[in-house]
Amino acid sequence: MTKKKKIALVLSGNGVYDGSEIHETTLTMLAIAQQGASYEIFAPNIEQAHVINHLTGEEMPEKRNVLVESARIARGNIADLNTYKAENFDALVIPGGFGAAKNLCSFAFDGPDCSVNSDVEKAVLDTVDAGKPIGAICIAPAVITKILKDVEVTIGNDSGTAGAIEKMGGKHTDTTHGEVVYDEKYKVFTTPCYMLDATIEQIATGANNVIKAILKTI
Repeated sequence: MTKKKKIALVLSGNGVYDGSEIHETTLTMLAIAQQGASYEIFAPNIEQAHVINHLTGEEMPEKRNVLVESARIARGNIADLNTYKAENFDALVIPGGFGAAKNLCSFAFDGPDCSVNSDVEKAVLDTVDAGKPIGAICIAPAVITKILKDVEVTIGNDSGTAGAIEKMGGKHTDTTHGEVVYDEKYKVFTTPCYMLDATIEQIATGANNVIKAILKTI
């Protein structure tokens, strides 16, 4: 019997404005399961950059933890990212949401001059060193670009964000719904999802396509 391929997911909180985008995350999990693989979920054990009221869009006067908030999506089945070992997985995938650009790195605040969380950077570099593929959805390719520099990615077709990607040393390729960009050197797969004005069906297509492309290379 063929052993199931196992993918690590890295979350950045719970909710589009200050954490992981829930549709992108959940539909990625579903795509992995429907294509015969399994997943385990990780998040860094750090304080969120800030907390946003998702009804009003306003900042809230409270503090939350990225791992604790991500556990909501993971239904409690989650581990601290500092325990991730690339040798235990076949691929690593980071869904989008502003948390990727606020908590996993500071791209939302600092643009090309952003810093990256040390556990996130280690997880990505260890995966690359192990020769295993990485998927990044929505704004998450910005995190990957800051770490790897000369990598080809997509965030859709937003010229401002694409320009910031190129300032960090990356190559940006414009895409539309469901399209996947593959960087052969680093085995990085990216798709825009909610970086475009998208329906939930289009998010499902993007998630399915990026997972399918990753699994083909394993």
